[in-house]
Amino acid sequence: MNRPTATGTTVFALVLAAVGLTGCGNPGTPRVEGPAPSPTQVRGPVYVSDTLGHPLTRPTGFALTEFSSVSRLSWRSWGKPKAVATGRLTGMWCIPHCPAHGYRATIELSRLQHQENVSYYSRAVVRSSRPLRYDQADKLSDVRLPVPEP
Repeated sequence: MNRPTATGTTVFALVLAAVGLTGCGNPGTPRVEGPAPSPTQVRGPVYVSDTLGHPLTRPTGFALTEFSSVSRLSWRSWGKPKAVATGRLTGMWCIPHCPAHGYRATIELSRLQHQENVSYYSRAVVRSSRPLRYDQADKLSDVRLPVPEP
């Protein structure tokens, strides 16, 4: 009968230790550390781009589309998942009957797109005090805003 040697016992113990350290046969439960990133977490400054692609922060006015612009904006919120302002809406669609400073309106910016160290609002919704024709209202109910390429 062969008796195990001290060297054989040591090797066997080392193999068992190595298998135990690698977790073979017992996956255990994963350990999560730290908070999960929020999908709406803002990174750095937040901008909205006008139709020419100029980055603006809390603008008092800008060209929203090729035919509509907003002015006299007063922001109630900025830098959050949704930015909200009240102001005036004007456009080519109301000439020659536009009031001097346009129509009262509320603008909501949303859908933040994150890039390196900045974020851009990529959508806008405008609600006006003036009832707009269907084709005008449709164009202002979901405006795609330009976002620079990362």
